[in-house]
Amino acid sequence: MSFLKDTLSIFKKRELSFIECHKESENVYTFLFEKDSDITWKAGQHGLFNIIHRKIKNPTRPFTLSAAPSENIVRITIKIDENPSEFKYAMLELKQGMKISMSGPVGGFYLKENIPSLLIAGGIGITPFRSILKQLEEEGDSIRKPIHLLYMDSKKSFLFKEELDAIANHPSISVTYLDSRDGLYQEIEKFTSLYNNNSKYFIAGPISMVNSIASYLQNNGIPKRNIKKDVFYGYK
Repeated sequence: MSFLKDTLSIFKKRELSFIECHKESENVYTFLFEKDSDITWKAGQHGLFNIIHRKIKNPTRPFTLSAAPSENIVRITIKIDENPSEFKYAMLELKQGMKISMSGPVGGFYLKENIPSLLIAGGIGITPFRSILKQLEEEGDSIRKPIHLLYMDSKKSFLFKEELDAIANHPSISVTYLDSRDGLYQEIEKFTSLYNNNSKYFIAGPISMVNSIASYLQNNGIPKRNIKKDVFYGYK
C-alpha cells in the first residue's frame, strides 16, 4: 500500500510559493516554501522539484525535505558552490511569491519501527536526519528505543548543530560529531556491539561514503535488510 501511495504521489505536481532563502554555511542554503494543506510526508522522504520560472536544460532535481511534517512548511537545504549548475543558479534567482513545482514526496528512508536506530550522516546528508529528529522531538514521549546520530564532516561545518544539540537533550536521542572515517567506524562498532542485528541503520550522504559504510556494516554481520541508504548524487 505504501508503494502504491508513493507511486501515485510522484505523479501529483503542486506549485509552491517561495517564502525566503537563508545561508546555513559558506556554501549551503535553505529554501522555504509555503505548505499546502494537502501535502503530507514522512520525515526523511524527498520530493522532485521543478524549475518553472524560466527554461533550463535539466529543470528537475530530487531533494530531501529537511523540515519535519509537524513544522508546517516545505524546506529544502542545498549545497551550492561558486560555479553552480543551471538548476541551482535558478534556485538562487527565486524571489518571494515566485513558484516552484514539486512532485511527491516519496521514498522509504524513514523510521518505521520503534527499535534502536543508528543514523549516519555525511556532510549534506544530514538533511533527512534533521527532518527525522525534529519529528521525533515533536512526538516526545513516544520514543522508547535509542536513536543515535553520527554526523561526519571533515570540514567540521556541522549544519543545524544548535538544533541537533537541543534535540539531543531527549534521553533516548544522542548526537556524535565526527571529522574522520576512523572515528566514525569506532562509533559504529560501539553501537553494533550493543544492539547488533536488533537495530536499523540509516546512511545518507555522497554515494562513495554511503556504499562504503553499507559494505562495512554487512561485512560486520549486519543484514542488508537492516540497512537503509539515501544517496546524494553529485557530491563528493
